[in-house]
Amino acid sequence: MHIFYHPDYDIPVPSTHRFVGTKFSDLYNHLQTQPFASKLKVGQPTPAPMERITRAHTSSYIEKVSKDELSKEDLRLINLPWTERLRNRSFLAIEGTYQTARQALKSGIACHVGGGTHHAHRDHGLGFCVFNDLAYTAKNLIAEGHVQEILILDLDVHQGDGTIDICQGEPQIFTCSIHSESNFPFEKKKGWIDIGFPAGTKDQTYLDTLSQTLDSIQSSLTPDLVLFDAGIDVYTNDGLGNLKLSIEGIRKRDQLVFEHFRGRGIPMATVIGGGYSQDRQELANRHGLIFESAINYL
Repeated sequence: MHIFYHPDYDIPVPSTHRFVGTKFSDLYNHLQTQPFASKLKVGQPTPAPMERITRAHTSSYIEKVSKDELSKEDLRLINLPWTERLRNRSFLAIEGTYQTARQALKSGIACHVGGGTHHAHRDHGLGFCVFNDLAYTAKNLIAEGHVQEILILDLDVHQGDGTIDICQGEPQIFTCSIHSESNFPFEKKKGWIDIGFPAGTKDQTYLDTLSQTLDSIQSSLTPDLVLFDAGIDVYTNDGLGNLKLSIEGIRKRDQLVFEHFRGRGIPMATVIGGGYSQDRQELANRHGLIFESAINYL
């Protein structure tokens, strides 16, 4: 199975920050210890070309990022310490999701050890997200003629508001966000399908609704590719989540999604999305679930 990763994904953040800056290398190192490690083929992205980024973000915003000229308000919205490392990572990680998707179109499943920066809007970043890898990937795959229709299935605990914003009015991109109704962002956007759960929702309710939603999607859409944001902040003990899914519930969620789309021969590219914990190993284990499910499905 192809996975995509770059050692420059990690970013320096204070230990008191909610975002774990080492989560990418922690996850990559965790994957190397798994029984399936020998079955992973690792690809490494190069920085995103300007031609592609301008399909998802405004030239003025891209320029501010590339020249380290973001305003105090820009940085307040992103809520990460601005560093050269974060700037470089922002250009690498969106291309990582794009390359993962291109590989998925060839081999059926590919996974990104990163991605899911779904709060970044066309002209500004938000909520730990500088550029939007999901919108970037979807818009470019369509513009370049690799696919005709894409489903972005976002199961992070937070709504993918930036993805909806950037893909709004794009008839070939379908966004489905299933999230907490009372969590960030507090101003929700209107995508193709949006389902908000009340805080405290547990496995069975979540899985039943997901299953019904997948059936509903099937009746109206057969996408050429699914971009799956497998956020693990739906977990009951997540630092920034307020839903109550168990580890087994997350496993069943991912299994349900793989069986539904791959069972119909639809390629899937996964990104890790959100996950927050002061325990780095616990977080790596949780982010590793989507890779485990992908390997198990294969």
